[in-house]
Amino acid sequence: MKRLLAQVLLCALVGNTMVVAQTAAPAPKKRKAPKASAPSVAGQLKTMSEALEAQQKQIQELRQEIQTRDQAVQQLQQRLDQSQAVATQAQAKADTAAAEAGKQEQSVTALRGDVDDLKQNASTTALTLQETQKSIKEAIESPLAIHYKGVSLTPGGFVAAETVWRQRAESADINSQFNAIPYSGVALSKVNELNFTARQSRLTLLAESKVGPAKLTGYYEGDFLGTGVTSNNRQSNSYVFRQRQIYAQAAFDNGWSFTGGQMWTLATTDKKGIQNRQEDLPMIIDPQYVVGFTWARQYAFRIVKDFGGKFALGLSIEGPQATVGGRGFSSVSTTTIGSASVATTGNTFIDAPGNGGGLYNFVDTTGYSVNKSPDAIIKAAIDPGWGHYEIFGIFSAFRNRVYPCGVAGTNANDTVKPAIPTSVPCPVNGTFVVSAAGAYNDTRGGGGGGAAFKVPLFAKKLEIGGKGVYGDGIGRYGSGQLADLTFRPNGTQAPIRGGHGLATIEIHATKKLDIYAYYGGEYASRTAYKGYDSIAIVKTPAVPATLTSPAIPATTTTTFKLNQIGGYGSPFANNSGCSTELPPANQLTPSGGGTCAGDTRFLQEGTIGFWHRFYQGPKGGIRWGLQYAYFSRTGWSGNNNSAIAITPKAVDNMFWTSFRYYLP
Repeated sequence: MKRLLAQVLLCALVGNTMVVAQTAAPAPKKRKAPKASAPSVAGQLKTMSEALEAQQKQIQELRQEIQTRDQAVQQLQQRLDQSQAVATQAQAKADTAAAEAGKQEQSVTALRGDVDDLKQNASTTALTLQETQKSIKEAIESPLAIHYKGVSLTPGGFVAAETVWRQRAESADINSQFNAIPYSGVALSKVNELNFTARQSRLTLLAESKVGPAKLTGYYEGDFLGTGVTSNNRQSNSYVFRQRQIYAQAAFDNGWSFTGGQMWTLATTDKKGIQNRQEDLPMIIDPQYVVGFTWARQYAFRIVKDFGGKFALGLSIEGPQATVGGRGFSSVSTTTIGSASVATTGNTFIDAPGNGGGLYNFVDTTGYSVNKSPDAIIKAAIDPGWGHYEIFGIFSAFRNRVYPCGVAGTNANDTVKPAIPTSVPCPVNGTFVVSAAGAYNDTRGGGGGGAAFKVPLFAKKLEIGGKGVYGDGIGRYGSGQLADLTFRPNGTQAPIRGGHGLATIEIHATKKLDIYAYYGGEYASRTAYKGYDSIAIVKTPAVPATLTSPAIPATTTTTFKLNQIGGYGSPFANNSGCSTELPPANQLTPSGGGTCAGDTRFLQEGTIGFWHRFYQGPKGGIRWGLQYAYFSRTGWSGNNNSAIAITPKAVDNMFWTSFRYYLP
């Protein structure tokens, strides 16, 4: 474009020059020669030569002028080229500057973003640092666990100050014996009792570690509800620490877990799945819990498979034991007048006194079962998303030793010969001598099935549940501790059919207030038989003669009660003295009342209470609670072979208070 502009300008300059030349050339033609004589040829040539010379001069001048103009145009063109080059360079620089400016603007924008990010990161880092510092401070000042060689140790428990008031005394601490509520003929039923205790205070220690795919756990839990030989309420009130739970567990990521030690029985309901330390225990103060509740804390080795938190299966091998009830069993008693002891024999044994040297409690009157095999419990738990549901089965094996000749005798050798001799021969050898001839072990199976459920309502403000079990020989798994079995006339075992159940209502009124109401019952069926033999032998030793008295010979008198009805809940049991109070044996032994078989048929309890968490925070918790319970104990009727049967019944009202501090 610039070159075209230069060429146009050059053409214009040349055009102007030609116009000037054309305008100047004709000028000589306008000159008119004076009229004279015809010029000569030489003169004309001269004139023409001069004119040509003048024209040549003008042409030369024009050429010089054109050359000057060309030089000017060339210079101008050069200047234009230079200007164009400068302009191009300037444009390039401008473009470069613009590009650099754009880059700088982008850099500035990015830098501003980076600055904003840095500010945000700095703010977040500061906040994180503050939170980290706070967490570190809390971890130092209030650690959730103590770390030792890769193991987390978490202490727990509570300190309790509690009271219990009973309308009818049991001479018991805060723990109630539901199957020992006194009938009206018992002297303790005529007085109430108020006891104070801190013995339910509890200490726990949880140890946890992670090894590959397994979580290893050790747990210990104890309280002070044990008694020592010197324990009393006179001055020091010193009672001993005892174990409640102590077990080890290996739980794997694939849902398998293996647990061994002393723990809650698998038959006890869980809150979710089948998990230790997740047992659904009644919220009450009484450490014997509530009538109808299924529980035991005993040795167990438990295997559990959890299927994604929705379904779980468990098998537990647990420590066995047998509780015996009933009366009227076959026996032989020999009383020697003047002797302080009475010798007795029977036709069976199932328990033995504890061996103190073997570290069993030798003063426990119930004794220890000589077990043949463990109890086995299986359970399935379902958590479909609403509520928790369980079914389970208990399998037991009871064993005793039977002595067919343990009850034998005759009155044929009595000092006073009876008109018609009476005898009970040994079925093995036909003799009338008590012996161990033909002794053998008798094993009987027991067990039962149970189920439980618990569902939340109204956004978990209300929870209702139920649980129960029914079977043979399962009495000891209930809070009331009804008998597992009794004995037939021949000494073999007879598991008692029965069951127990519990209905629960729990209201979580606020974050600080829980209210509960429970009703439970336990039942043991009548398990009576006919054919028991009782032989009582009374011996009087010989008295030698004196100066004033003649010699008195030894005497033997044998009394038989044959083919009697006995066992558990016999309809012929003697309940005539269940309402008869008698004087005490001494100032330390209140009377147990008149004759009263009173085998328990049905126990029931209705209880209500609440817990209020006065404070709950990182430093622990303070809570207090009240509980009221109404109890009823009904025995099997017995008429003592008379026309009118007597059904013994006892009722009691109890109140508990509790004030506790819980470790965080």
